[in-house]
Amino acid sequence: MGICEGRVAIVTGAGRGVGRAYALKLAQEGAKVVVNDLGGSAAGAGADLTPAQEVVEEIRAAGGEAVVNGADVSDWEQARQMVQQAVDSFGGLDILVNNAGILRDRMMVNMTEEDWDLVIKVHLKGTFAPSHHAANYWRLESKAGRQRDARIINTSSGSGLFGNIGQANYGAAKAGVASFSIITARELGRIGVTVNAIAPRAQTRMTEGLREVSGEMLERRDPEWIAALVAYLSSPEAADITGRVFAEVWGYGYTVGDGWKHGPRATASRGAGEVGESLRHALAAAGYNGGIERDTFLNP
Repeated sequence: MGICEGRVAIVTGAGRGVGRAYALKLAQEGAKVVVNDLGGSAAGAGADLTPAQEVVEEIRAAGGEAVVNGADVSDWEQARQMVQQAVDSFGGLDILVNNAGILRDRMMVNMTEEDWDLVIKVHLKGTFAPSHHAANYWRLESKAGRQRDARIINTSSGSGLFGNIGQANYGAAKAGVASFSIITARELGRIGVTVNAIAPRAQTRMTEGLREVSGEMLERRDPEWIAALVAYLSSPEAADITGRVFAEVWGYGYTVGDGWKHGPRATASRGAGEVGESLRHALAAAGYNGGIERDTFLNP
């Protein structure tokens, strides 16, 4: 018996990389899985159900239950139909893992409107739309006296939490996902839904080429380390964990994000010329966003 035995999960972007690892791990732990993947390129072009179908076949070959879904998760109606497919195929829905994503990396001054719009759409709306439809299903279940022990697990990123040059679009979307997770955790707790976000550090086609990785570092970036946390958060054992952002998730550990904090306070003034001295004292006593050192900003 796995820790997710009998539960029903949707994993978006599950045809490759960490999404594939999530789907396989959830199935290994007893969940029935809707394997969603549009099958496009890392930049969001094209569509191909083959990767999702291969994951479904792998789950079935191991004795699990899974179905393919090729929805564009940022499309409102397709996201609704994806949730309905889970209910129709397996009799309900307990877990939604929002993982689908693309990259259009460019320096902000070179970024096109399309680069911005598509990345925001896939990551941010592609998290909102499935979550909205899943939450409404769970709300109706709760009203009917069948409250489910449900989960939403969203995908943020170190780029969104700490900043990464060349990823203004991606980082803005992923920061939005983190805030979305904290807010919706507060909203959905009353109907039995927990919401958390993770920032994976894995070696996949999305990260290949960003830096050279080998040896132990490469092994610790295996998506299975991350999938284990996702499966645990999806299980009944994690019913009391909600509103959390795990700021670094990989084989070296799972860092619990502390979020934005109130730091040193400068004395307020009605005169602009009197602001500087106190403000600079406060800044000197404060850390940089995400604990990143001053030199990182001065000498990126």
